[in-house]
Amino acid sequence: MKNYIAASILVLLTTTPMDVANADAPAVELWRLDCGKILVEDLNDFSDTYAYSGQSKVLVASCYLIRHGDQYMLWDSGLPKSDRGLPLQGSGAKGETFTATIAEQLATIGVLPVRVSIMGISHYHFDHTGQAEDFPQARLLMGQGDVQALRVADNPRAAPVAQWLKGAGQLEEVVGDKDVFGDGSVVMLDLPGHTPGHHGLLVKLPIAGYVLLSGDVAHFRENYESNGLPAWNTDRAQTLASLDRVRRLVANRHALLILQHEPNDVGKLPIFPRSLR
Repeated sequence: MKNYIAASILVLLTTTPMDVANADAPAVELWRLDCGKILVEDLNDFSDTYAYSGQSKVLVASCYLIRHGDQYMLWDSGLPKSDRGLPLQGSGAKGETFTATIAEQLATIGVLPVRVSIMGISHYHFDHTGQAEDFPQARLLMGQGDVQALRVADNPRAAPVAQWLKGAGQLEEVVGDKDVFGDGSVVMLDLPGHTPGHHGLLVKLPIAGYVLLSGDVAHFRENYESNGLPAWNTDRAQTLASLDRVRRLVANRHALLILQHEPNDVGKLPIFPRSLR
């Protein structure tokens, strides 16, 4: 009995309020979704210093499902459904393709599109907004700079998220970082430069720890390691500052960095339908 009391006292003395809070925290889980492939025939498209002459590369279009307790969040929505089943090369090719929609993939784990209550979009490019319309009930989180750019008259990039821009869906224009659930487990990171409102996503998992989903702060590893930037980024200096922030976050949080277009990075995550916790 004395030993039991002593052990109980020791637990009380060594348990912090943070431990108690963590014990009651909603479970967080991350799935990688296969949202297609993109063939880049001239890799200099991703270098304003022409570092990749004569090189090509197949990139992946990735998006992610996050479960926070009984809530589901989608991060990016992949290529448009018109790309489904297209050849990657040859007759009829557009240089992009995928095999299964996000909704079809979610069905295999019993998650209907209507259960996705939050959709975060890293930025307004077509390979990140393509299937957004399949989640009309979700509250859309997007950087304010990108939303403002999409509101410019006749912007063709606006179509996939038109319902939110027109007020038919819930839209939050994110300024700076955004703690999505208010507990630090899922944070949109302000990483401008690729586009005006570009964001990444930092996810804290109970077992695996931190995972940083990069958006398009860099497109592949060599690009990331050498500060290689596409000429069409909206701000070169902002992009370099965002790359520096990502590196510091990865180091300080001991985070697993996933460059969302780099096949080898995405391959570090479990193959769907398995998840990371």
